[in-house]
Amino acid sequence: MITENGKIEQLQKFVNIHFFELFIASWILGVIFYTIVGFEAIDELCAGMLLVLFIFYVFKTPEWRINKVLLFILFVFLFYLFYSIQIKSNTIKSIFMDFIIQLKPYLAFFCVYHIAPKFTGWQRKLLKDLSLLIWFCLCFLGVSQLFVRDVLVTVMGHPTVFAATVVSVSLVYLYSSNYTMKDKIIFIVMLSVGLLSGRAKFYGFFACAFVLVFYFGTAKNLKLNLKNIVAFVGMFVAVLLVAWQKIEIYFIQNLGDESTDSLARFALYATSFKIFGDYMPFGCGLGTFATHASRVDYSPIYGEYGIDYIWGLSKSYSAFIADTYYPSLAEFGVVGLVLFVLFWFYIIKKAFSFFMKTNDTRLIIMSLLIIGFLAIENVADATFTSNRGFFMMIFLGLILSEQNVLDNRLQLKS
Repeated sequence: MITENGKIEQLQKFVNIHFFELFIASWILGVIFYTIVGFEAIDELCAGMLLVLFIFYVFKTPEWRINKVLLFILFVFLFYLFYSIQIKSNTIKSIFMDFIIQLKPYLAFFCVYHIAPKFTGWQRKLLKDLSLLIWFCLCFLGVSQLFVRDVLVTVMGHPTVFAATVVSVSLVYLYSSNYTMKDKIIFIVMLSVGLLSGRAKFYGFFACAFVLVFYFGTAKNLKLNLKNIVAFVGMFVAVLLVAWQKIEIYFIQNLGDESTDSLARFALYATSFKIFGDYMPFGCGLGTFATHASRVDYSPIYGEYGIDYIWGLSKSYSAFIADTYYPSLAEFGVVGLVLFVLFWFYIIKKAFSFFMKTNDTRLIIMSLLIIGFLAIENVADATFTSNRGFFMMIFLGLILSEQNVLDNRLQLKS
């Protein structure tokens, strides 16, 4: 007869196997070959499978425990769903579409964090070998860009996609490695290929990653003191300097002859501040602004604020409407903005709380790298709610769950 502990072990083994398959699918099909395959619903499909795995796990555990923060987030999103329907922010179809898209990254993180999957030694080796193999292909593609014009656009769809793919491959390698100095150097070398994308955002992330891995990558440099605060401020300044061109375009100067996508993004940022003020405190509602759903059924907000004539934001050509993430927070208003900031504060606090108990620098640095990537990338791309964001959020959930398991194990020993 199988004991209760035996059943839980079998359940965890089942979860570990199927989550690994899901992780591979989300990475390979949802990030690396996403443009080539052309199956745009892969992240929604993987999200649905992850949700099924999560529900199965919850119902199979004796206590049916669910993270309280997840329950709170579900409550918040349900409130915004009914709020949006009540104020008729857009069509019901667009409201529900946006509800699913906006909720997806949060579900991705908490589902993985709750089921706490663990990779075996051979699974980690497979991930490491795959990341190296894919990196060599990306390296060839990146170097080809120096000689063949627009090769990144032809193969990957956009240089930003190439850069994000390089980041995902490099992070998977670092996670699967032993985190030695050799592994850190290999990680930075792998990451440097993304510089060939020519994206200012990537330059910023590369500077951030370099400092995090080589300076903050030791336990003593993650302690709160004057020296480390100065180093952190220096890293922040370095990120600003290398990405200053984009910051200047979006927030400081008039665009003049800048590209049409930059003009559209500038208009989205500028208008979002007005919406925050005009639609206090809960925003203009789901499916209305700077999201994919707001272009499926064209939102009246664009006409209300006089930006429906801008190329890329017009009803006839709306390709740039969902080209950045932060302006879309105007849908949730000041309350939603505060809750968004609190969510990331919760994640960072939890990561550091685990670090203070476990002293594991590999996992805390991995967490900070993913958070830094999302923070920078979302300035000029809706990464958080995209296929790439889904993968990064399940990756983040995996890392924090590993920190949690390690913390619990140390507590049992003490």
